[in-house]
Amino acid sequence: MLKKSFFTLILSVLLIGIVSGCTQSSSNDEEGEGSGGKSVKIGYFPNLTHSATIIALEKGFFEEEFGKDVKIETKTVANGGLFMEAMATNAIDVGTVGPGPLLNFYVKNPEYHLISGAVNGGAVLVASEGSKVTDLKDLGGKKVAIPVIGSTQDVMLRKALQDVNLKPTTNGGTVELYAAAPADTTALFVQKSVDAAATQEPWGYVLENQAKGKLVLDWEQFAWGKDSPNTVVAASQKFLDKKGLAASYLKAHEKAVKFIQEKPEESQELVIKHLKELTGKELSKEEVASAFSRLEVTTEVNEQVIQEMADISKEAGYIPSSDIKGMIDLSILEEVSK
Repeated sequence: MLKKSFFTLILSVLLIGIVSGCTQSSSNDEEGEGSGGKSVKIGYFPNLTHSATIIALEKGFFEEEFGKDVKIETKTVANGGLFMEAMATNAIDVGTVGPGPLLNFYVKNPEYHLISGAVNGGAVLVASEGSKVTDLKDLGGKKVAIPVIGSTQDVMLRKALQDVNLKPTTNGGTVELYAAAPADTTALFVQKSVDAAATQEPWGYVLENQAKGKLVLDWEQFAWGKDSPNTVVAASQKFLDKKGLAASYLKAHEKAVKFIQEKPEESQELVIKHLKELTGKELSKEEVASAFSRLEVTTEVNEQVIQEMADISKEAGYIPSSDIKGMIDLSILEEVSK
Protein backbone atom coordinates (compact mmCIF):
# COMPACT_ATOMS: atom_id res chain seq x y z
CA MET A 1 0.00 0.00 0.00
CA LEU A 2 1.32 3.44 -0.93
CA LYS A 3 2.53 5.76 1.78
CA LYS A 4 0.14 8.59 1.08
CA SER A 5 2.16 11.39 2.64
CA PHE A 6 5.26 10.79 0.54
CA PHE A 7 3.27 10.28 -2.66
CA THR A 8 1.52 13.59 -2.02
CA LEU A 9 4.92 15.25 -1.57
CA ILE A 10 6.08 14.00 -4.93
CA LEU A 11 2.97 15.31 -6.64
CA SER A 12 3.46 18.64 -4.92
CA VAL A 13 7.03 18.84 -6.21
CA LEU A 14 5.91 18.31 -9.79
CA LEU A 15 3.11 20.86 -9.45
CA ILE A 16 5.59 23.48 -8.35
CA GLY A 17 6.78 24.00 -11.94
CA ILE A 18 8.96 26.99 -11.38
CA VAL A 19 9.11 28.46 -7.92
CA SER A 20 10.86 31.75 -7.37
CA GLY A 21 12.28 33.41 -4.29
CA CYS A 22 15.02 35.83 -3.47
CA THR A 23 17.46 36.83 -0.78
CA GLN A 24 20.17 39.46 -0.65
CA SER A 25 23.91 39.05 -1.25
CA SER A 26 27.06 40.75 -2.95
CA SER A 27 29.80 40.19 -5.42
CA ASN A 28 33.48 39.91 -4.85
CA ASP A 29 33.85 40.78 -8.55
CA GLU A 30 37.23 42.37 -8.95
CA GLU A 31 35.99 44.35 -11.96
CA GLY A 32 33.02 45.75 -10.09
CA GLU A 33 30.49 43.75 -12.10
CA GLY A 34 28.68 42.78 -8.92
CA SER A 35 28.08 46.25 -7.52
CA GLY A 36 25.19 48.59 -8.13
CA GLY A 37 22.16 46.33 -7.89
CA LYS A 38 23.47 43.23 -9.67
CA SER A 39 21.66 39.93 -9.22
CA VAL A 40 22.45 36.24 -9.61
CA LYS A 41 19.69 33.86 -10.68
CA ILE A 42 20.35 30.37 -9.28
CA GLY A 43 18.41 27.35 -10.53
CA TYR A 44 17.99 23.86 -9.07
CA PHE A 45 15.48 21.04 -8.65
CA PRO A 46 13.57 20.40 -5.39
CA ASN A 47 15.36 17.06 -5.27
CA LEU A 48 17.88 15.29 -3.06
CA THR A 49 20.45 15.11 -5.86
CA HIS A 50 20.57 18.93 -5.75
CA SER A 51 21.56 18.91 -2.10
CA ALA A 52 24.71 21.00 -2.66
CA THR A 53 22.63 23.94 -3.87
CA ILE A 54 20.10 23.44 -1.09
CA ILE A 55 22.81 23.40 1.59
CA ALA A 56 24.53 26.48 0.13
CA LEU A 57 21.20 28.30 0.40
CA GLU A 58 20.35 27.00 3.87
CA LYS A 59 23.78 27.74 5.34
CA GLY A 60 24.03 31.17 3.74
CA PHE A 61 27.15 30.26 1.77
CA PHE A 62 26.00 32.18 -1.29
CA GLU A 63 25.38 35.31 0.78
CA GLU A 64 28.82 34.96 2.37
CA GLU A 65 30.59 34.72 -0.98
CA PHE A 66 28.61 37.18 -3.07
CA GLY A 67 28.35 39.78 -0.32
CA LYS A 68 25.55 42.21 0.45
CA ASP A 69 25.38 44.14 -2.83
CA VAL A 70 24.14 41.32 -5.05
CA LYS A 71 20.59 40.06 -4.92
CA ILE A 72 20.24 36.27 -5.10
CA GLU A 73 17.18 34.99 -6.91
CA THR A 74 16.34 31.28 -6.83
CA LYS A 75 14.20 29.24 -9.18
CA THR A 76 13.26 25.59 -8.89
CA VAL A 77 12.25 23.56 -11.92
CA ALA A 78 10.85 20.06 -12.38
CA ASN A 79 13.31 18.70 -14.98
CA GLY A 80 16.47 19.42 -16.93
CA GLY A 81 14.70 20.54 -20.07
CA LEU A 82 12.90 23.27 -18.16
CA PHE A 83 16.15 24.26 -16.44
CA MET A 84 17.98 24.71 -19.74
CA GLU A 85 15.05 26.55 -21.31
CA ALA A 86 15.12 28.92 -18.33
CA MET A 87 18.85 29.42 -18.80
CA ALA A 88 18.34 30.06 -22.51
CA THR A 89 15.87 32.84 -21.68
CA ASN A 90 18.14 34.33 -18.98
CA ALA A 91 15.78 33.27 -16.18
CA ILE A 92 18.65 31.22 -14.70
CA ASP A 93 22.34 32.22 -14.72
CA VAL A 94 23.87 29.27 -12.91
CA GLY A 95 22.80 26.21 -10.95
CA THR A 96 22.61 22.44 -10.79
CA VAL A 97 21.21 20.22 -13.56
CA GLY A 98 21.84 16.82 -15.10
CA PRO A 99 24.64 16.62 -17.70
CA GLY A 100 22.26 15.11 -20.27
CA PRO A 101 20.08 18.19 -20.78
CA LEU A 102 23.14 20.44 -20.59
CA LEU A 103 25.01 18.75 -23.43
CA ASN A 104 21.79 18.53 -25.49
CA PHE A 105 21.52 22.32 -25.39
CA TYR A 106 25.26 22.94 -25.75
CA VAL A 107 25.47 21.11 -29.08
CA LYS A 108 22.76 23.40 -30.46
CA ASN A 109 24.14 26.57 -28.86
CA PRO A 110 27.59 26.56 -27.19
CA GLU A 111 26.65 29.24 -24.68
CA TYR A 112 26.28 26.88 -21.71
CA HIS A 113 29.07 25.28 -19.72
CA LEU A 114 29.74 22.62 -17.13
CA ILE A 115 31.87 24.31 -14.46
CA SER A 116 31.87 21.78 -11.60
CA GLY A 117 30.61 18.43 -10.49
CA ALA A 118 27.86 18.23 -7.85
CA VAL A 119 26.59 14.67 -7.39
CA ASN A 120 27.72 11.32 -8.79
CA GLY A 121 25.56 8.22 -8.64
CA GLY A 122 22.15 8.67 -7.08
CA ALA A 123 20.43 6.65 -9.83
CA VAL A 124 19.30 3.01 -9.78
CA LEU A 125 17.46 0.44 -11.87
CA VAL A 126 14.45 -1.11 -10.14
CA ALA A 127 12.19 -3.90 -11.45
CA SER A 128 8.47 -4.06 -10.73
CA GLU A 129 6.83 -6.98 -8.96
CA GLY A 130 5.89 -9.78 -11.33
CA SER A 131 8.07 -8.48 -14.17
CA LYS A 132 10.45 -11.45 -13.98
CA VAL A 133 13.33 -9.01 -14.37
CA THR A 134 16.17 -10.10 -12.11
CA ASP A 135 19.10 -9.06 -14.27
CA LEU A 136 19.87 -6.36 -16.81
CA LYS A 137 19.72 -8.82 -19.70
CA ASP A 138 16.11 -9.65 -18.75
CA LEU A 139 14.99 -6.23 -20.03
CA GLY A 140 14.70 -7.52 -23.61
CA GLY A 141 11.05 -7.11 -24.66
CA LYS A 142 10.24 -5.11 -21.50
CA LYS A 143 9.02 -1.56 -20.86
CA VAL A 144 11.27 0.64 -18.72
CA ALA A 145 10.25 3.99 -17.26
CA ILE A 146 12.63 6.94 -17.51
CA PRO A 147 12.01 10.47 -16.15
CA VAL A 148 12.26 12.35 -19.46
CA ILE A 149 13.41 11.49 -22.96
CA GLY A 150 17.04 12.62 -23.23
CA SER A 151 17.44 12.83 -19.46
CA THR A 152 20.58 11.73 -17.65
CA GLN A 153 18.83 8.53 -16.51
CA ASP A 154 17.77 7.83 -20.10
CA VAL A 155 21.41 8.04 -21.22
CA MET A 156 22.57 5.93 -18.27
CA LEU A 157 20.05 3.23 -19.15
CA ARG A 158 21.23 3.22 -22.76
CA LYS A 159 24.80 2.77 -21.53
CA ALA A 160 23.75 -0.14 -19.30
CA LEU A 161 21.87 -1.79 -22.17
CA GLN A 162 24.93 -1.51 -24.41
CA ASP A 163 26.89 -3.55 -21.88
CA VAL A 164 24.54 -6.54 -22.37
CA ASN A 165 24.01 -6.05 -26.13
CA LEU A 166 20.47 -4.70 -25.84
CA LYS A 167 18.99 -1.64 -27.54
CA PRO A 168 15.89 0.53 -27.12
CA THR A 169 13.12 0.05 -29.67
CA THR A 170 13.88 3.51 -31.07
CA ASN A 171 17.27 2.17 -32.18
CA GLY A 172 16.04 -1.11 -33.58
CA GLY A 173 16.12 -3.02 -30.28
CA THR A 174 13.52 -4.62 -28.04
CA VAL A 175 13.55 -2.48 -24.89
CA GLU A 176 10.75 0.09 -24.80
CA LEU A 177 11.59 3.35 -23.00
CA TYR A 178 8.56 5.00 -21.42
CA ALA A 179 8.83 8.62 -20.29
CA ALA A 180 6.99 9.23 -17.02
CA ALA A 181 7.40 11.70 -14.20
CA PRO A 182 9.08 9.98 -11.23
CA ALA A 183 5.96 10.62 -9.12
CA ASP A 184 3.90 8.62 -11.60
CA THR A 185 6.30 5.68 -11.65
CA THR A 186 5.07 4.43 -8.28
CA ALA A 187 1.53 4.14 -9.63
CA LEU A 188 2.82 2.52 -12.82
CA PHE A 189 4.55 -0.15 -10.72
CA VAL A 190 1.41 -0.83 -8.69
CA GLN A 191 -0.68 -1.02 -11.89
CA LYS A 192 1.97 -3.24 -13.50
CA SER A 193 2.14 -0.85 -16.47
CA VAL A 194 5.95 -0.92 -16.66
CA ASP A 195 8.46 -3.66 -15.95
CA ALA A 196 11.25 -1.50 -14.53
CA ALA A 197 12.41 2.06 -13.96
CA ALA A 198 15.73 3.85 -14.37
CA THR A 199 15.34 6.58 -11.81
CA GLN A 200 17.17 8.79 -9.35
CA GLU A 201 16.85 8.90 -5.60
CA PRO A 202 14.70 9.05 -3.58
CA TRP A 203 12.45 7.46 -6.20
CA GLY A 204 14.37 4.17 -6.14
CA TYR A 205 13.77 3.91 -2.40
CA VAL A 206 10.08 4.69 -2.94
CA LEU A 207 9.67 2.01 -5.59
CA GLU A 208 11.36 -0.59 -3.40
CA ASN A 209 9.47 0.23 -0.22
CA GLN A 210 6.09 1.41 -1.46
CA ALA A 211 5.56 -0.44 -4.72
CA LYS A 212 7.26 -3.79 -4.01
CA GLY A 213 10.05 -3.06 -6.48
CA LYS A 214 13.26 -5.06 -6.59
CA LEU A 215 16.66 -3.43 -6.97
CA VAL A 216 18.38 -4.71 -10.11
CA LEU A 217 21.33 -2.30 -10.29
CA ASP A 218 22.42 -0.22 -7.31
CA TRP A 219 24.07 3.16 -7.88
CA GLU A 220 27.56 1.64 -7.81
CA GLN A 221 26.62 -0.76 -10.63
CA PHE A 222 24.37 1.35 -12.85
CA ALA A 223 26.00 2.68 -16.05
CA TRP A 224 29.40 4.18 -15.05
CA GLY A 225 28.91 3.41 -11.36
CA LYS A 226 30.46 5.92 -8.98
CA ASP A 227 31.70 7.93 -11.95
CA SER A 228 28.15 8.41 -13.27
CA PRO A 229 27.51 12.17 -13.16
CA ASN A 230 23.98 12.75 -11.90
CA THR A 231 24.10 16.49 -11.24
CA VAL A 232 26.61 19.12 -12.33
CA VAL A 233 26.94 22.89 -12.05
CA ALA A 234 25.96 24.63 -15.30
CA ALA A 235 26.44 28.29 -16.13
CA SER A 236 25.68 30.55 -19.07
CA GLN A 237 28.54 32.21 -20.92
CA LYS A 238 27.17 35.60 -19.88
CA PHE A 239 27.54 34.59 -16.25
CA LEU A 240 31.04 33.21 -16.77
CA ASP A 241 32.11 36.45 -18.35
CA LYS A 242 31.56 37.98 -14.90
CA LYS A 243 34.46 36.02 -13.44
CA GLY A 244 34.11 37.37 -9.94
CA LEU A 245 30.52 36.19 -9.69
CA ALA A 246 31.34 32.75 -11.08
CA ALA A 247 34.20 32.37 -8.60
CA SER A 248 31.94 33.41 -5.73
CA TYR A 249 29.34 30.84 -6.74
CA LEU A 250 31.90 28.05 -6.89
CA LYS A 251 33.40 29.02 -3.52
CA ALA A 252 29.93 28.66 -1.99
CA HIS A 253 29.37 25.40 -3.88
CA GLU A 254 32.66 23.98 -2.57
CA LYS A 255 31.70 24.97 0.98
CA ALA A 256 28.38 23.15 0.60
CA VAL A 257 30.03 20.01 -0.78
CA LYS A 258 32.49 19.90 2.12
CA PHE A 259 29.73 20.55 4.64
CA ILE A 260 27.69 17.61 3.31
CA GLN A 261 30.74 15.34 3.32
CA GLU A 262 31.67 16.28 6.90
CA LYS A 263 28.18 16.61 8.41
CA PRO A 264 25.84 14.25 6.54
CA GLU A 265 23.18 14.00 9.25
CA GLU A 266 22.86 17.76 9.70
CA SER A 267 22.83 18.16 5.93
CA GLN A 268 19.97 15.69 5.59
CA GLU A 269 17.96 17.54 8.22
CA LEU A 270 18.49 20.83 6.36
CA VAL A 271 17.43 19.25 3.05
CA ILE A 272 14.25 17.87 4.67
CA LYS A 273 13.50 21.33 6.08
CA HIS A 274 14.15 23.07 2.76
CA LEU A 275 11.96 20.71 0.74
CA LYS A 276 9.17 20.98 3.29
CA GLU A 277 9.24 24.77 2.96
CA LEU A 278 9.00 24.44 -0.83
CA THR A 279 6.31 21.76 -1.00
CA GLY A 280 4.54 21.83 2.35
CA LYS A 281 5.30 18.12 2.77
CA GLU A 282 8.03 16.37 4.74
CA LEU A 283 10.31 13.50 3.73
CA SER A 284 11.13 10.96 6.41
CA LYS A 285 14.65 10.72 7.81
CA GLU A 286 14.82 7.08 6.70
CA GLU A 287 14.01 7.92 3.09
CA VAL A 288 16.54 10.72 2.93
CA ALA A 289 19.28 8.72 4.67
CA SER A 290 18.78 5.85 2.24
CA ALA A 291 18.94 8.21 -0.73
CA PHE A 292 22.13 9.88 0.55
CA SER A 293 23.76 6.47 0.94
CA ARG A 294 23.37 5.99 -2.83
CA LEU A 295 25.10 9.12 -4.02
CA GLU A 296 28.40 10.96 -3.71
CA VAL A 297 28.52 14.74 -3.39
CA THR A 298 31.61 16.01 -5.19
CA THR A 299 33.07 18.80 -7.32
CA GLU A 300 34.99 16.31 -9.48
CA VAL A 301 34.04 15.67 -13.09
CA ASN A 302 34.94 12.63 -15.19
CA GLU A 303 35.28 14.26 -18.62
CA GLN A 304 35.55 10.92 -20.43
CA VAL A 305 32.16 9.83 -19.06
CA ILE A 306 30.59 13.13 -20.15
CA GLN A 307 31.93 12.54 -23.67
CA GLU A 308 30.53 9.00 -23.67
CA MET A 309 27.16 10.43 -22.66
CA ALA A 310 27.32 12.77 -25.64
CA ASP A 311 28.18 9.86 -27.94
CA ILE A 312 25.19 7.89 -26.64
CA SER A 313 22.88 10.90 -27.04
CA LYS A 314 23.98 11.28 -30.66
CA GLU A 315 23.40 7.57 -31.33
CA ALA A 316 19.92 7.95 -29.82
CA GLY A 317 19.20 10.82 -32.21
CA TYR A 318 18.87 13.43 -29.47
CA ILE A 319 21.67 15.61 -30.80
CA PRO A 320 23.13 16.06 -34.31
CA SER A 321 26.74 15.92 -33.09
CA SER A 322 28.66 14.59 -30.11
CA ASP A 323 31.28 17.31 -30.39
CA ILE A 324 31.16 18.96 -26.95
CA LYS A 325 34.64 20.44 -27.03
CA GLY A 326 34.58 23.59 -24.91
CA MET A 327 31.49 22.64 -22.91
CA ILE A 328 33.46 21.63 -19.83
CA ASP A 329 35.28 24.59 -18.31
CA LEU A 330 36.84 23.83 -14.94
CA SER A 331 39.29 26.74 -15.00
CA ILE A 332 37.45 28.85 -12.43
CA LEU A 333 36.92 25.83 -10.16
CA GLU A 334 40.65 25.07 -10.33
CA GLU A 335 41.48 28.65 -9.34
CA VAL A 336 38.97 28.56 -6.49
CA SER A 337 40.30 25.22 -5.26
CA LYS A 338 43.80 26.63 -4.93
